[in-house]
Amino acid sequence: MSKHERFPELTDDEPGDLGRNVTSRALCTPGKGDFARLFGISTLLLLLGLLALGTYQHFALHAQVIATAKEHSEFVPHVRVAPVRASSPTWPVTLPGTTSAFAAANIYARATGYISRRDVDIGDPVKKGQLLAEITAPELDHQISQAEATLAQLRAALQQAQANRDLGSANWARDKPLVEKGWATPQQGDTDRLTLAAQEAAVAVAQANIKQQEAQLQVLHQQKDYQSVVAPFDGVVTQRNVDIGTLVQADATSGTFMFTVMQTDVIRVQVYVPQDAAFGVAPGVAAGIHVPEIPGRVFPGTVTRLANALQPGSRTLLTEIDVPNPDHTLTPGSYCLVDLQIPRKTPSLIVPASAIIFNQDGLSVAVVENGVARIRHITQVRDLGTTVEVSAGVREGDQVILNPSVDLAEGRKVAPQPTATATKVS
Repeated sequence: MSKHERFPELTDDEPGDLGRNVTSRALCTPGKGDFARLFGISTLLLLLGLLALGTYQHFALHAQVIATAKEHSEFVPHVRVAPVRASSPTWPVTLPGTTSAFAAANIYARATGYISRRDVDIGDPVKKGQLLAEITAPELDHQISQAEATLAQLRAALQQAQANRDLGSANWARDKPLVEKGWATPQQGDTDRLTLAAQEAAVAVAQANIKQQEAQLQVLHQQKDYQSVVAPFDGVVTQRNVDIGTLVQADATSGTFMFTVMQTDVIRVQVYVPQDAAFGVAPGVAAGIHVPEIPGRVFPGTVTRLANALQPGSRTLLTEIDVPNPDHTLTPGSYCLVDLQIPRKTPSLIVPASAIIFNQDGLSVAVVENGVARIRHITQVRDLGTTVEVSAGVREGDQVILNPSVDLAEGRKVAPQPTATATKVS
């Protein structure tokens, strides 16, 4: 084996250095202890590097968090605001109502007999005093004739009593001086005097009998007048229950129901106003009547009568509204909607619904004051949908924040920006 095969690392340039190179290589070759030491140092350096890198990243992240927090705390958000408005002096309320005739009369028979004439039917307009029907009762005519004859007898009896009284008065006037002078006996004087008193009493009885008979005759004549059934006022016949030949009875409790007449040139509308609006209702309050079957037309009316007491069960106030109806378009018994303009007893404010904050503390709004948000609790009166009526917590003109963020806190700086949308919502 040659030198190059045993020691390939050696070159031919320095053949005499063979021993020295072999010795140097043997001295530079590490042992097992050197490898362990190098591995431990490398691992330690790696751990120290990783620790340094982690420490750097931690402090960098912390610095970033602090910077973000500072930026967030110093950030001034732009918010949309809208002003708080004062409510109108009147409170518009729409309630269901029912129409009824201004006057309605059920006409019963006041005379017993048969219907001999009927001049009206259902739907006919009538005038006050117009004949509706005629009742025939021949026996009533006989009763009237008999009563008139009795009255004539009583008047004759009165004339006879008056004649007897005049005779007695003349006798007493002639005999009185004689009795006083003693030319006639006292017995004769007492007889003449007491006879005159009896004749005067007979005249009084006759006069009373005549008055009684005249009153009885007036009753019969009134019953005769009741045979002509007339309209009590201008109106329309809405019911008819008799026809020619019908037997009707004149009785206070079971008399025959003949007609119903309603006055419809003015319509009454009855509406029940809830308690929260009832305290502002008064005669003279304007109202508008809408009938679903007559779209596009409003019938103006005025509150005229109040029950002045709330219904205990429903806590509502019965209110009547008079509506002129000259063309008779409105009919009694119709369903309608009543628009009332009720004056407010206590002032209130209108806040946009999008500004309301609802949380565990109740209802509140965020008001901008000098660029700072202030949380104010409010007292709600009514929810009007896009707006809310409140009675406390804000003032007219306050700028409330619309759609406030969840993290909006008391004292937060904000930049208000009134917009056309916010003005419309308010």
